[in-house]
Amino acid sequence: MKNNRKPSVLVVDDDHMMREMLKLILHSDDYQVLGEAANGKNAITLCANLKPGLVLLDINMPEMDGLQALEEIRKISPATKVIMVSAEATMDRVSEAIKKGAVGFVVKPLNATSVLGKIESCFRKGGLQWRTS
Repeated sequence: MKNNRKPSVLVVDDDHMMREMLKLILHSDDYQVLGEAANGKNAITLCANLKPGLVLLDINMPEMDGLQALEEIRKISPATKVIMVSAEATMDRVSEAIKKGAVGFVVKPLNATSVLGKIESCFRKGGLQWRTS
């Protein structure tokens, strides 16, 4: 299925600079960033209201970590795909995230090519493709 619209994105990370970097990467490839949150609780509220196509979700955050938020996001917005973003890419963390419904994992420090590639790969697996090349 070809689709010329890229998914809308919610960026969630407790580090302001990391959120800014992710937004720059996304904007560089014409993604629409619907919003941003600094913790899991705010991410859940925004997902319920905005229904983004994709959430880039940090694991280690105050108030509610990304793995807890992931479970809630999957309940309230099952069509939303979630890619975890973390410096902690241990097999246990990756495996736990996948079991809870994440469709991918991006390792910090961020690289624009790997972030965009992971996003496109996750949507291609679901039968969605918006690039014509």
